[in-house]
Amino acid sequence: MGNREKLLLAARECLERKGYTRTTARDLTETAGTSLAAIGYHFGSTEALLNTALHQAMEEWGDRLERMIEDAVERAPSPARRFEVAWAQITASFETDRALWAVLAEMMVQAQHVPELRDALTASMAEGRAGLAEIFGGAAASGDPETARLVGSLCQTLLTGLMMHWLIDPERALTSGDITEALRALGLAAHGDQAP
Repeated sequence: MGNREKLLLAARECLERKGYTRTTARDLTETAGTSLAAIGYHFGSTEALLNTALHQAMEEWGDRLERMIEDAVERAPSPARRFEVAWAQITASFETDRALWAVLAEMMVQAQHVPELRDALTASMAEGRAGLAEIFGGAAASGDPETARLVGSLCQTLLTGLMMHWLIDPERALTSGDITEALRALGLAAHGDQAP
Protein backbone atom coordinates (compact mmCIF):
# COMPACT_ATOMS: atom_id res chain seq x y z
CA MET A 1 0.00 0.00 0.00
CA GLY A 2 1.37 3.39 -1.01
CA ASN A 3 1.51 6.55 1.06
CA ARG A 4 -1.61 7.99 -0.60
CA GLU A 5 -3.71 4.99 0.38
CA LYS A 6 -2.19 4.91 3.87
CA LEU A 7 -3.08 8.57 4.36
CA LEU A 8 -6.66 8.01 3.19
CA LEU A 9 -7.10 5.11 5.61
CA ALA A 10 -5.55 7.18 8.39
CA ALA A 11 -7.87 10.08 7.58
CA ARG A 12 -10.92 7.82 7.87
CA GLU A 13 -9.70 6.50 11.21
CA CYS A 14 -8.89 9.97 12.54
CA LEU A 15 -12.19 11.41 11.36
CA GLU A 16 -14.06 8.68 13.24
CA ARG A 17 -11.91 9.01 16.36
CA LYS A 18 -11.35 12.78 16.58
CA GLY A 19 -13.70 14.49 14.13
CA TYR A 20 -12.92 17.00 11.40
CA THR A 21 -11.71 20.06 13.28
CA ARG A 22 -9.64 18.21 15.90
CA THR A 23 -7.70 16.04 13.42
CA THR A 24 -4.23 17.47 12.81
CA ALA A 25 -1.64 16.73 10.14
CA ARG A 26 0.48 15.10 12.83
CA ASP A 27 -2.42 12.81 13.79
CA LEU A 28 -2.73 11.76 10.17
CA THR A 29 0.94 11.08 9.58
CA GLU A 30 1.40 9.22 12.88
CA THR A 31 -1.59 7.00 12.10
CA ALA A 32 -0.46 6.43 8.50
CA GLY A 33 3.23 6.05 9.32
CA THR A 34 4.19 8.67 6.74
CA SER A 35 5.90 12.06 6.76
CA LEU A 36 4.17 15.44 6.84
CA ALA A 37 5.48 16.07 3.35
CA ALA A 38 3.42 13.14 2.04
CA ILE A 39 0.19 15.03 2.78
CA GLY A 40 1.33 18.00 0.71
CA TYR A 41 2.64 15.80 -2.08
CA HIS A 42 -0.49 13.67 -2.45
CA PHE A 43 -3.28 16.07 -1.40
CA GLY A 44 -1.94 19.61 -1.12
CA SER A 45 -3.30 20.16 2.39
CA THR A 46 -4.67 18.40 5.45
CA GLU A 47 -8.14 19.72 4.66
CA ALA A 48 -8.00 18.33 1.12
CA LEU A 49 -7.01 14.92 2.50
CA LEU A 50 -9.85 14.94 5.04
CA ASN A 51 -12.33 16.11 2.40
CA THR A 52 -11.23 13.34 0.03
CA ALA A 53 -11.52 10.71 2.75
CA LEU A 54 -15.00 11.86 3.73
CA HIS A 55 -16.12 12.02 0.11
CA GLN A 56 -14.96 8.42 -0.38
CA ALA A 57 -16.79 7.35 2.78
CA MET A 58 -20.00 9.02 1.61
CA GLU A 59 -19.74 7.41 -1.84
CA GLU A 60 -19.27 4.00 -0.22
CA TRP A 61 -22.25 4.65 2.04
CA GLY A 62 -24.34 5.67 -0.98
CA ASP A 63 -23.37 2.53 -2.88
CA ARG A 64 -24.15 0.28 0.12
CA LEU A 65 -27.43 2.05 0.73
CA GLU A 66 -28.48 1.78 -2.90
CA ARG A 67 -27.84 -1.99 -2.88
CA MET A 68 -29.72 -2.46 0.40
CA ILE A 69 -32.66 -0.36 -0.77
CA GLU A 70 -32.88 -2.11 -4.14
CA ASP A 71 -32.98 -5.50 -2.42
CA ALA A 72 -35.59 -4.39 0.11
CA VAL A 73 -37.74 -2.44 -2.35
CA GLU A 74 -38.04 -5.37 -4.76
CA ARG A 75 -39.92 -7.26 -2.04
CA ALA A 76 -42.24 -4.37 -1.10
CA PRO A 77 -45.82 -4.75 -2.40
CA SER A 78 -46.75 -1.07 -2.92
CA PRO A 79 -45.15 2.31 -3.62
CA ALA A 80 -45.92 3.49 -0.06
CA ARG A 81 -44.34 0.37 1.40
CA ARG A 82 -41.29 0.76 -0.89
CA PHE A 83 -40.89 4.34 0.33
CA GLU A 84 -41.10 3.21 3.95
CA VAL A 85 -38.64 0.35 3.42
CA ALA A 86 -36.14 2.70 1.75
CA TRP A 87 -36.30 5.14 4.68
CA ALA A 88 -35.94 2.24 7.12
CA GLN A 89 -32.62 1.41 5.45
CA ILE A 90 -31.50 5.03 5.64
CA THR A 91 -32.39 5.43 9.31
CA ALA A 92 -30.67 2.12 10.13
CA SER A 93 -27.49 3.59 8.64
CA PHE A 94 -27.57 6.37 11.23
CA GLU A 95 -26.75 3.74 13.85
CA THR A 96 -24.23 1.71 11.87
CA ASP A 97 -22.45 4.76 10.41
CA ARG A 98 -22.81 7.15 13.37
CA ALA A 99 -19.22 8.41 13.17
CA LEU A 100 -19.60 9.22 9.47
CA TRP A 101 -22.79 11.20 10.10
CA ALA A 102 -21.26 13.05 13.05
CA VAL A 103 -18.29 14.11 10.92
CA LEU A 104 -20.60 15.19 8.09
CA ALA A 105 -22.62 17.34 10.51
CA GLU A 106 -19.41 18.90 11.80
CA MET A 107 -18.25 19.63 8.25
CA MET A 108 -21.55 21.27 7.35
CA VAL A 109 -20.98 23.80 10.13
CA GLN A 110 -17.33 24.33 9.13
CA ALA A 111 -18.34 24.88 5.49
CA GLN A 112 -19.74 28.27 6.47
CA HIS A 113 -16.17 29.43 7.12
CA VAL A 114 -14.13 27.41 4.60
CA PRO A 115 -15.00 28.08 0.94
CA GLU A 116 -13.08 25.02 -0.32
CA LEU A 117 -15.03 22.79 2.04
CA ARG A 118 -18.31 24.40 1.00
CA ASP A 119 -17.43 23.76 -2.65
CA ALA A 120 -16.59 20.11 -1.93
CA LEU A 121 -19.83 19.60 0.03
CA THR A 122 -21.85 21.34 -2.67
CA ALA A 123 -20.48 18.92 -5.26
CA SER A 124 -21.16 15.94 -2.98
CA MET A 125 -24.69 17.14 -2.33
CA ALA A 126 -25.38 17.37 -6.06
CA GLU A 127 -24.30 13.75 -6.48
CA GLY A 128 -26.39 12.78 -3.47
CA ARG A 129 -29.50 14.51 -4.83
CA ALA A 130 -29.20 12.63 -8.11
CA GLY A 131 -28.79 9.32 -6.29
CA LEU A 132 -31.75 9.95 -4.00
CA ALA A 133 -33.92 10.98 -6.96
CA GLU A 134 -33.07 7.66 -8.58
CA ILE A 135 -33.82 5.66 -5.43
CA PHE A 136 -37.12 7.38 -4.68
CA GLY A 137 -39.35 6.93 -7.67
CA GLY A 138 -36.80 6.75 -10.44
CA ALA A 139 -37.22 10.49 -11.00
CA ALA A 140 -33.79 10.78 -12.57
CA ALA A 141 -34.62 8.03 -15.04
CA SER A 142 -37.92 9.67 -16.05
CA GLY A 143 -36.06 12.18 -18.19
CA ASP A 144 -37.49 15.18 -16.34
CA PRO A 145 -34.53 16.99 -14.73
CA GLU A 146 -36.73 19.35 -12.74
CA THR A 147 -38.69 16.50 -11.15
CA ALA A 148 -35.43 14.72 -10.37
CA ARG A 149 -34.07 17.90 -8.76
CA LEU A 150 -37.19 18.40 -6.66
CA VAL A 151 -37.43 14.77 -5.50
CA GLY A 152 -33.71 14.55 -4.80
CA SER A 153 -33.67 17.87 -2.93
CA LEU A 154 -36.67 16.96 -0.77
CA CYS A 155 -35.21 13.55 0.10
CA GLN A 156 -31.83 15.12 0.84
CA THR A 157 -33.49 17.68 3.11
CA LEU A 158 -35.36 14.91 4.94
CA LEU A 159 -32.19 12.85 5.24
CA THR A 160 -30.13 15.75 6.62
CA GLY A 161 -32.81 16.75 9.10
CA LEU A 162 -33.33 13.17 10.25
CA MET A 163 -29.59 12.69 10.61
CA MET A 164 -29.28 15.79 12.79
CA HIS A 165 -32.28 14.77 14.90
CA TRP A 166 -30.91 11.24 15.27
CA LEU A 167 -27.48 12.50 16.35
CA ILE A 168 -28.99 14.74 19.02
CA ASP A 169 -32.10 12.84 20.19
CA PRO A 170 -32.32 9.36 18.65
CA GLU A 171 -35.13 8.21 20.96
CA ARG A 172 -37.50 10.81 19.51
CA ALA A 173 -36.34 10.75 15.88
CA LEU A 174 -38.92 9.80 13.28
CA THR A 175 -39.08 6.20 12.11
CA SER A 176 -39.65 5.28 8.47
CA GLY A 177 -43.33 4.61 9.32
CA ASP A 178 -43.61 8.04 10.94
CA ILE A 179 -42.20 9.68 7.80
CA THR A 180 -44.69 7.84 5.59
CA GLU A 181 -47.63 8.82 7.83
CA ALA A 182 -46.52 12.44 8.11
CA LEU A 183 -46.16 12.80 4.34
CA ARG A 184 -49.53 11.14 3.84
CA ALA A 185 -51.09 13.65 6.27
CA LEU A 186 -49.35 16.56 4.51
CA GLY A 187 -50.54 15.29 1.14
CA LEU A 188 -54.11 15.18 2.33
CA ALA A 189 -53.79 18.65 3.86
CA ALA A 190 -52.30 20.01 0.63
CA HIS A 191 -55.34 18.74 -1.26
CA GLY A 192 -57.79 20.29 1.21
CA ASP A 193 -58.74 16.96 2.76
CA GLN A 194 -58.55 16.21 6.44
CA ALA A 195 -55.76 14.00 7.63
CA PRO A 196 -56.92 10.76 9.26
